[in-house]
Amino acid sequence: MAPATVSSVVEQYRDTAHVPGVAVAVTRGDRVILARGFGHTADGQEVTATTVMAMASVSKSFTALAVVQLAEQGRLELDQPVQRYLPEFVTADPRGARITARQLLDQTSGLTDAGVSQFTRPQPESLRDSVADFRDAELTSPPGSQWAYYNPNYQIAARLVEVVSGQPFDEYLADHVFTPLAMNDSRSIGTDDDLPPTAHGHLKLLGHPIPAAEPTAFGAGSGGVLSTAEDMTSWLIMQNRSTPPGTTAVVSPESLKTMHSPSSSVSGDYALGWSVGRTPSGAPLVSHGGDLFTSTTCQALLPESGYGIAVMANTGLAYGDASAIGKRLVALIDGEPAAPASAQTVAVDGVLLGIALLALALGTIGFVRARRWATTHTIRRALIGVPLLLAPLVVLVLFPAIVRALYRGRDITWTQAFYLYPSFMILLIALSAATTLVGGARLVWKARLSEPGSRP
Repeated sequence: MAPATVSSVVEQYRDTAHVPGVAVAVTRGDRVILARGFGHTADGQEVTATTVMAMASVSKSFTALAVVQLAEQGRLELDQPVQRYLPEFVTADPRGARITARQLLDQTSGLTDAGVSQFTRPQPESLRDSVADFRDAELTSPPGSQWAYYNPNYQIAARLVEVVSGQPFDEYLADHVFTPLAMNDSRSIGTDDDLPPTAHGHLKLLGHPIPAAEPTAFGAGSGGVLSTAEDMTSWLIMQNRSTPPGTTAVVSPESLKTMHSPSSSVSGDYALGWSVGRTPSGAPLVSHGGDLFTSTTCQALLPESGYGIAVMANTGLAYGDASAIGKRLVALIDGEPAAPASAQTVAVDGVLLGIALLALALGTIGFVRARRWATTHTIRRALIGVPLLLAPLVVLVLFPAIVRALYRGRDITWTQAFYLYPSFMILLIALSAATTLVGGARLVWKARLSEPGSRP
């Protein structure tokens, strides 16, 4: 696969989908096919092969590697209870004592947002704090019986690495992963507040990218790795069981096979920090995506051909641009046609924002006519109609809870909801403002006109 062909695929998608900045790494065997940046960062810098970007949940494969390294050294066993090595990990549910390291990594621990919310809880300041939050947690299923994607599983795993190794998690990754693999610009952070300027991303509205700060969330172990396209070439080469030139092996081929294989039927296609599937042509595919609210990532390995792909895009999870580019590169390798890129969100945004403007206009008219309405409607009509007008405000306030209900309890804050659905949230805010203004004005005028001696 020629570098120019890869670049053409990326550029075509970026232009059509309005993605400001993308970094791409493509390898085959122990060779680097391409490590390149496209476009610009949120603060206007050129994206290059050495631009530091957020890896989001791709970080889970780094945490899994750290745990597996310690298992290789005999310092822990994947199928022993975590409490054996991490006594501070205690849950209110006695079944928590049976959770193993493997169950944390393959997301079958039984822990979910129903026990400890990921985002609406006060965000921890350290891995120790994150583990301490589980003291009052209940499991939603017995360990090893159900699969549920849950970021804090990997925060517990990262704390396990700290306690067993005797090193802070970021130092452990630096000493045992990044330095041996010559990933010189890579590191791990604790919260999204620590993202460097180059790792900040964008929302898109009417197809136009808007720089935006990432909502604060704790991500050490589950999403805190920062890296570059150049550094990710070493990572991909190592994961495809080759040794990058000038680097040191960090794990055995046997352990890589363990990481790339589902542990049981319970975890489905999820392995240890990776997902296992097939390309459109049926070739084996090992991959994992990563989503922040202002940037996305993906990585993919094609074991039969020896290719590795990593993509980092500085637009958020509402658009899935890194994954979309990754799928197109997999299709290119696979010899299958890729779906054309589209900018459908422009039309959707236009409709929703148009309705928002209409709502504000009608709300203004309703406010101006509130006195006339009050003179022609009874108090009973007002008491019935005004609560209906407040319905959009109720939906707005309860929107995170509604999203949690629709997505089986997945935790989300109001700010994150706005980042995820910006045009819809603008519409909901506009509707709430307009109807609340009209309803309030009608009540006020009705009360005034009901006073003794008042004139209609």
